[in-house]
Amino acid sequence: MILHGNLLSSLSYARMLAMPIIASAKKALRASKRKRVYNIRRKDAMSFAVKAVRKAIAAKDEKKALTLLPVAFKALDKASKTKYVKKNTANRLKSRLAKAVAKIK
Repeated sequence: MILHGNLLSSLSYARMLAMPIIASAKKALRASKRKRVYNIRRKDAMSFAVKAVRKAIAAKDEKKALTLLPVAFKALDKASKTKYVKKNTANRLKSRLAKAVAKIK
């Protein structure tokens, strides 16, 4: 919210107060809230898995990186399946992780 003196800017104030009136808009809002929860869950799973692999790579721990790699691949595949990230983005990340793990050897 942007404050201008004691008044909120009209745009943020309108967004803050805007609630759907039409039934289809109410339903869309419910669906959007559900999707948001799933997207956050998917994002967290994906980012935690990728970070864990990168941390193992940084520590030069090949055994740990090799065990975490399939977990990261699974998280990336699920994220691309549910359209959280594009298929090529997931494939690029998987490729880069695999290449980095292979470089440790």
